[in-house]
Amino acid sequence: MFSSEYSIVGYMTNEENFDAYKPGKIAILVEDAGVSKAQLPLFQMFVLAVLAGAFIGFGGAAYTAVMSGVDATFGPARLLGGLVFSLGLILVIVGGAELFTGNALMVMAAVDRKISVRQLLRSWAVVYLGNLAGAAGLALAFGFSGILDGPLNATAVSIVQGKTALDPMEAFARGALCNALVCLAIWLSFAARTVTGKVLAILWPITAFVLLGLEHSVANMYFFPQGWLAGSDVTAGKAVTNLAFVTLGNVVGGAGGVALAYRYAFLGGPSR
Repeated sequence: MFSSEYSIVGYMTNEENFDAYKPGKIAILVEDAGVSKAQLPLFQMFVLAVLAGAFIGFGGAAYTAVMSGVDATFGPARLLGGLVFSLGLILVIVGGAELFTGNALMVMAAVDRKISVRQLLRSWAVVYLGNLAGAAGLALAFGFSGILDGPLNATAVSIVQGKTALDPMEAFARGALCNALVCLAIWLSFAARTVTGKVLAILWPITAFVLLGLEHSVANMYFFPQGWLAGSDVTAGKAVTNLAFVTLGNVVGGAGGVALAYRYAFLGGPSR
């Protein structure tokens, strides 16, 4: 999935391999990755998306556990919650998977006509559905495990109640701000040439978005089923409304706030 990055590394000396890529090179790598993602066979794309949904779900489950029995508004507790939630994107990037929010960066390749709009929308649709299947499936697995019958129960319920308390504009704005940080985490991970570097690049932007209470659509695909399995009475309509506005915000924050800005800055300004 990151073959373009790996091929470039292969032509460099061992000493150079420890240096971070500069922003201009990152832009090329991200755009090339977008082309590779769009060309994935449909079934492979879907399987990798299911994995990503489950990976983000593991981060969501860990967050739920950390926040159980503590004041969810307490800054240090939220900081710790953000650190453990980072597990999800670390698994996606290092393990290899297809995440809808991160794939907002594919807009760079579409603007430069290296992939078609049809390919972009196909990828987004398949990956979104795969993420939903993976996240909801993991929530179901945790429901069967009995873990949600313990201390995590009340936390799982309160998480979804807080999300549906947001009005649509709040959900949209938090979604946009969230995915700006998620896409920046992915962008920074492309700069790193080691697993350790990638993990550290991911850790702080993701921790920040959780600390700030921002909204991630794929995480919510896990949190809502988890809440229902824990006994939440949040309606499906409220969950879908939240997910719709958060998803739109994620697209705007990732595609417009990060992808197009960096594409303009490093790949030649107006569309070539």
